Amino acid sequence: MKIEKTVTIVNKRARFEYELSEQIEAGIVLTGTEIKALRSSKASITESFCQMINGELYVINMSIDEYKLGTFYNHKTKRERKLLLHKREILKFEKKLKDVGTTIVPLKLYINEKGFAKLLIALAKGKKLFDKRDTIKDRENKRTMERILKDR
Repeated sequence: MKIEKTVTIVNKRARFEYELSEQIEAGIVLTGTEIKALRSSKASITESFCQMINGELYVINMSIDEYKLGTFYNHKTKRERKLLLHKREILKFEKKLKDVGTTIVPLKLYINEKGFAKLLIALAKGKKLFDKRDTIKDRENKRTMERILKDR
């Protein structure tokens, strides 16, 4: 039995920059060298977003570094990658994207138990500056409370 380490790449900025509502897990269409590079944690989703193109959902600006052992078969680092969702899920997201200021943001990129690459995406609305300040204030208050409780 082969034990494989789990790969999880998280978009920490998404929870700070956006107010998240609905989350859904989507599969990704990857080439051979992309999945090999992903298994060695050579990916970034911090600047990426999702977009509807011809009725299908694509993740744009996701960076997967080139596989070091790949020859001329290597992939482009930043290309549009198709997301695999059911038709009703795509239609639901397409309907909600028509609202002004709404976007789809990737939260987490990981490999599941079966070995498939999955992307956790969420419907998001941009936060205002004062909302971001409230988030920072809440985080600092929580940290000080934990510090006080720890010292007791």
